[in-house]
Amino acid sequence: MPEVLHLPVSTAEAGQKLLQFLERRLDGVPRPALMRWIRTGQVRVDGGRRKPFDRVEAGQTVRVPPHRPGEAAPELSTPTGELDIIHEDEEIVAVAKPAGLPSHAGTGHADSVDARLKARFEDAVFAPALAHRLDRDTSGLLLAAKTHTALRRLNELFRQGLTGKTYLAWVRGSWPHAGVTLLEDLLVKSGEPGRERVRAGSGKPALAEAAPLVVGAAESLLAVRLRTGRTHQIRVQLATRGHPVVGDPKYGEPDPGGLHLHAWRLTLPGRTLLCPPPWRGAHAVSREALALALRAFPE
Repeated sequence: MPEVLHLPVSTAEAGQKLLQFLERRLDGVPRPALMRWIRTGQVRVDGGRRKPFDRVEAGQTVRVPPHRPGEAAPELSTPTGELDIIHEDEEIVAVAKPAGLPSHAGTGHADSVDARLKARFEDAVFAPALAHRLDRDTSGLLLAAKTHTALRRLNELFRQGLTGKTYLAWVRGSWPHAGVTLLEDLLVKSGEPGRERVRAGSGKPALAEAAPLVVGAAESLLAVRLRTGRTHQIRVQLATRGHPVVGDPKYGEPDPGGLHLHAWRLTLPGRTLLCPPPWRGAHAVSREALALALRAFPE
């Protein structure tokens, strides 16, 4: 028979809302059941009743009533492959996301960076949680937090614009501007999740800066620093100017090598992380080009 559970709150889990804590610890129990347990007092924290959005602290004990976990929804695929970890410390994990791998699982696929992190850190009391995301076809650096406190801090840094994001993009055509060019547009998004399409002309302001690293007759390599973070922002802003990203099937033309957009550098207060671009052959990025990017967008 199922028994009462007493779940200790670890330091890594401290600061989570009670509902979040239970959802992470009790995989497969539906949210309505958790809400009902909390509302009726079947869940207790250090012997007392709490509300779903009260935060739990390290050293507390959460009582959970006897239950049989509900069956999770069937998955159409399972996480496969490894993750390329380019940095890890006590608070964060930095992952080099390959193009084609979603940041989070979605309809029709379970494999994702998030799922692979959970598999890699399956014994951790707080599985690393992504603090931001990249489009499925964009490669590059993703940050995950190893504690809830670190996750809240990273979320706040991103919200306040205290992080710096620099991308590398191969685009169609010869880029006509020398030096750093400000890209300023209004962008509006429409469509279902996973099928969004963005157009310029109205909506929310989108700001970015672009600097040429290599300029050719057919293609150019740009460094792009984001000032805002809109859906498909770089892809739309460049395509609007007649220079779609190479391999962009939505705003340009497909390419056998896929989308040539890479999250290269991420700066946090007191820290900079770099993720080398994966491209080879004609689209390889030289040391000289990366040096130009650093000069164009110093930390």
